[in-house]
Amino acid sequence: MELKRITGWAVLGALIAVVVAGPLVALPLSFVGEADAFDSIARTLLPEALRTSVLLGLGVGASTLLVGGGLALLVSFYDFPGRKVLDWALVLPMAMPGYVLVFVVLGQYGLATPLQSNLFGDGLRISGIKSPIGAVLVLTGVLYPYVYVLGRSAFLSQSRQSIEAARSLGLTYGQAVRRVALPLARPALAAGAALAVMEALADFGTVDLLGVQALTAAIYRVWYGAFDQAAALQLATVLVGLALTMVTIERLFRGRARYHQALGAGDAVEPKRLHGWRGILAAVPGTALLAVVFVIPVVQLMTWSVETVVDDRLSADLASAARNTLLLGVLAALIAIITSTIVAYGQRVQPSRGGKAISRLATVGYAVPGTVVAVAVYTPLIWIDRRLIDAGDSFLGLDLDLVFTGTILGLLVAYLVRFHALAFFAVEARMARISPELDEAARALGADRARVLADVHLPLLRPGVLTAALLVLVEVMKELPATALLRPLGGDTLAITVWEATKDSRLDVAALPALLIVAVGLLPVIYLVHLLRSEGWSAAADRVG
Repeated sequence: MELKRITGWAVLGALIAVVVAGPLVALPLSFVGEADAFDSIARTLLPEALRTSVLLGLGVGASTLLVGGGLALLVSFYDFPGRKVLDWALVLPMAMPGYVLVFVVLGQYGLATPLQSNLFGDGLRISGIKSPIGAVLVLTGVLYPYVYVLGRSAFLSQSRQSIEAARSLGLTYGQAVRRVALPLARPALAAGAALAVMEALADFGTVDLLGVQALTAAIYRVWYGAFDQAAALQLATVLVGLALTMVTIERLFRGRARYHQALGAGDAVEPKRLHGWRGILAAVPGTALLAVVFVIPVVQLMTWSVETVVDDRLSADLASAARNTLLLGVLAALIAIITSTIVAYGQRVQPSRGGKAISRLATVGYAVPGTVVAVAVYTPLIWIDRRLIDAGDSFLGLDLDLVFTGTILGLLVAYLVRFHALAFFAVEARMARISPELDEAARALGADRARVLADVHLPLLRPGVLTAALLVLVEVMKELPATALLRPLGGDTLAITVWEATKDSRLDVAALPALLIVAVGLLPVIYLVHLLRSEGWSAAADRVG
């Protein structure tokens, strides 16, 4: 039996995938020989943090399901004034990071600040905003689009025949929508809610600024305050376990539910026109939510930013933070594109079950919170740094500094572990559309594998590569916990500037950086809206899912 020759590209792709996923192994290994650390946090810090995170997960899951699913149902099955605008505009809050929305809310809440131009006069007086319920409300406002996009796609894929059949049995239009259309969309709605729950459990900035002691905030306190590496890793393991448990529960409740319908021409459901006060009333929920979560905060950020510029109260470190953010984003995007292209090409050159499993393993980091990635990455990197320092001293007589954990290199490794999946899926999806016959033709003309990649694939991959670069750039700009834990001295980013200034009630310092983050975050959302209006909701739902 002839053994199949393993190509170098397949080996290189597998090695990169292992390196990307490798740091996460530090999480379960943290319990080996460090039981005392966990016993201590299990008695003190863990109960409250775990209880709060469970509340956040359940609260955000239920509320995003209600808000996102309700709006998707309303826009899909009813026609009312402003529906065509709300159809795509309800996606815009995806560009608003939770901690930026908290910054605006706290500014309106009346914190001591030099800023005066509040859209609500002297500031809001919202009782209990600094609480788990407040965190659920804020996170719901920025995460409901996950449910909305997937739910809207599922509703549009349904045939009008199912609704008409239900009505022929004596049901009203509203009853048919509730009893037929809603159950058919349950898997998509549940998937959107699961994504929202994962994002809520991964959130650090929102819960920290609101003083909510969730697991992400607890990890930061243990790591950055007590410098207890083992306890931080163990808390991170608990957080990952909680996220996986909630996703598993969602899958069990969903069961084997899978619904597919092939629509013929003109077979889509025609939304029912609402007239008079009913039409106006139907437009209120989406319009009000969009105004509160996106329009008013953006206008307020613009107002505060203009005010700080006119009064010359800009932070002296703003230019440095913007430069650091852009540098980290571009470098991380470039590295992620290179690694994802090699992994995808290695699997294309020599597909195998093992290679596919390893390539998928490298995407796990995107489902892991930034705080968890930061502490998981730190462990192997500090080990490497210590070995390098020892080797430099022993063999070269050099007094080396920290190479990874004291520079942006460690931060870039964390970004790669966290966001490799975004680049990989974008590149892989585009590569799958390239016919294998092109590879065979190039190989027949004498081109080696590297030449095929450079001359055939890369030009055709350009749209996927640009999409991957944009997604990684924006996510790095918004990333807060990993940056906060691993940034080198003087390496503050726009996200760090907003977070630290808001904690210190220096909202004038945070205004312009927050506006810049939202403005750049709009880029992938605009791209998503473009998909909604050109390729359709199914393509957009694929990007979100």
